[in-house]
Amino acid sequence: MSISLQISKQLRAADRVFQLDIGFASDSKRIVLYGPSGSGKSLTLKAIAGLMTPDSGKISINQRTLFSTADAIDLRPQQRNVAYLFQDYALFPHLNVAQNIAFGLRSGCFNLRRPATHPAVQRWLQAFGLEATAASYPAQLSGGQRQRVALARALVAQPDIVLLDEPFAALDLSLRERMRRELSDLQQQLNVPMLIITHDPADVEALGETVFELRDGMLRRHK
Repeated sequence: MSISLQISKQLRAADRVFQLDIGFASDSKRIVLYGPSGSGKSLTLKAIAGLMTPDSGKISINQRTLFSTADAIDLRPQQRNVAYLFQDYALFPHLNVAQNIAFGLRSGCFNLRRPATHPAVQRWLQAFGLEATAASYPAQLSGGQRQRVALARALVAQPDIVLLDEPFAALDLSLRERMRRELSDLQQQLNVPMLIITHDPADVEALGETVFELRDGMLRRHK
């Protein structure tokens, strides 16, 4: 996996101006973008996913251009083959675990009445140890289980990269360490490229193979 990004974006709110100017390239499968709140981490993730349009620049994954002002390319989010795991997981409360996972299939909501019979859904139920909760709803799950369902839904479409927005922020302290280990082990087992944004040094320590530090919209050398 390779990712190359060089983007600029200016945001204005009343008399405040925020300027994002960020560029990096990496072939690592475990990238962490680290920095405090308001530094531009989420903007960068949204730009990669196609949820925010930069003023200028270029974004490529595996030598495939997702965005380029010079070449007038701006692929829709559905065309980018990028999975985005939101901080609150964004599970559908009216769908059970198997249905939530099935929703991530490229073909759409494949047979939501019996999604657990689909081979891809079965694979991820097993990979995440969710077979026993396949018929449960998000409100019935623990924080760790909800995270696994969200990851399974993201991975079922076989994305080129998974973008994780503060993946442990919604978990209590006692659960974060275990979930870091689980995510680290799972990433190594499945060999899935991921880019994580976080403000927590513990996430950097556990998951950061390649680390970029972002402050005030600009990258700094990470110590």
